[in-house]
Amino acid sequence: MEQPYRLLYLVGLTPWDNEEVPGPLSALADELSGASGQALDLGCGTGRDAVYLASRGWTVTAVDGVPRAIERGRRRAQNAGVEVSWVLGDVTRLQSSGIGEGHQLVLDRGCFHGLSEGGRQRYANGVTSAAAPNAQLLLYAFQPRRLGLGPPGVSPDGLRHYFNDSWELASSVTDNEPRLPWWLGDARPTWYRFRRRA
Repeated sequence: MEQPYRLLYLVGLTPWDNEEVPGPLSALADELSGASGQALDLGCGTGRDAVYLASRGWTVTAVDGVPRAIERGRRRAQNAGVEVSWVLGDVTRLQSSGIGEGHQLVLDRGCFHGLSEGGRQRYANGVTSAAAPNAQLLLYAFQPRRLGLGPPGVSPDGLRHYFNDSWELASSVTDNEPRLPWWLGDARPTWYRFRRRA
């Protein structure tokens, strides 16, 4: 999966890479204020959200498969004066990445919806193993597209299938904040919030 993203970073075609922290993430961070612990940012890109969570007191591990993105994330954290554990690795092989367990918050802003079917199942298994009981998973994904280019997307039923009995879907909200590039077609971005069952 990393190869197309390496190319996109190389040519500078990264529409997801901006400075504004998404509203659902900041709202969740406010809700969990005072309860910060271990957070895991999957497909972290250049680390905007990882750095934001670290600034809110979370102990953050950020994983991405693109070296250029990880290096920019390191610089971002250094400039912000916060500590983030950066992992250059495969989100579909989390058990072998050394990220540990007990994460109370898992964030995915647009990673899962681009994975293959097998990759999605490995990802879900890895996230479940890494998450603490009652952990929160905040996941941003496109719904399946009929038009345009980009990630294939995933339906709410598809998410329930992959995360099955270990997670409960608490909410799903259509994202109306960003203006998507025209070539993404009818991607219908949605924020999903899951809770890890105890």
